[in-house]
Amino acid sequence: MNWRCDVQNFEPDVKISLTRVGVTNLKKLVRLKRANKRPIILLSTFEVFVNLPSSQKGIHMSRNPEVIEGIIDEALEIESYEMETICEEIVKRLFKKHEYATEAEVFMVSDFMTKEKSPISGKYSQEIHKIMGGAKGVKKDNKVEITKIVGAEVVGITACPCAQNLIKEMSIKKLKEEGFSDEEIEKITRSVIFATHNQRGIGRIILEVPTGYEIEIMDIIEIIKKSMSAEIYGILKRADEAYVVEQSHKKPMFVEDCVREMAKNIVEKFKHLPDETRVLIRQINMESIHRHDAYAEKVATLGELREELLMLK
Repeated sequence: MNWRCDVQNFEPDVKISLTRVGVTNLKKLVRLKRANKRPIILLSTFEVFVNLPSSQKGIHMSRNPEVIEGIIDEALEIESYEMETICEEIVKRLFKKHEYATEAEVFMVSDFMTKEKSPISGKYSQEIHKIMGGAKGVKKDNKVEITKIVGAEVVGITACPCAQNLIKEMSIKKLKEEGFSDEEIEKITRSVIFATHNQRGIGRIILEVPTGYEIEIMDIIEIIKKSMSAEIYGILKRADEAYVVEQSHKKPMFVEDCVREMAKNIVEKFKHLPDETRVLIRQINMESIHRHDAYAEKVATLGELREELLMLK
């Protein structure tokens, strides 16, 4: 007698549909080939999901890793392949493996190494950023519509405007007590940089775009870098340290400022993307004088961001 059966195909005791079922924390080594350049090797962590109807007890869990491994193996043989393209292919195959699913989603996060040069000494160092790729698929009438996901997360430095203003006010008060004139004080305040406390900032941008539109991941990385008080580097000589500290204090920014700056730069950079592009912008500042961290976020369509910025003109 054959006792083998797929329990997943049985009806559940509680007939409730589930939004996402799948696997997380699935680590795979991904090799992206590039034309006329050395390949990029990424250690990537995958999340893979499909929705589940109320009539089915479970998904065939083992099929998700199987699909990913098959697609990655094929990607190794292709000359040019993007993270989001891999995820798009995985989504298509998920629908073939899970016939009952009407929604599928794949998201991958990888450490991405770039070569950075310190601002004064010109010393090179390897810097690691997080890059994200993904795809979401919706099946209607046997047709699959896919949205691509592209994003990055970068660490930088911010300087607190509030504390800096307090230090400036205290300094002006002391200068007045020492007998300096208003003209002398104004000259001093224009010439010196006032102290404040710093935070290590973590900026993240994720864009969801229809297929057919291209996004360069380095453009996203550069936007995040420029939207904080200053960049950070792996190797800094003394002159570099002074420069980074000076630059961060010249451009003090709240966590809210970073998100708004990223939003403005996204609108300026990605003019070719359609209004329906979904945008997620997030900034976390790890406070140095508080026990908490500061957080700000903006979720909108690109069209909504364009409209908001247009109102300011």
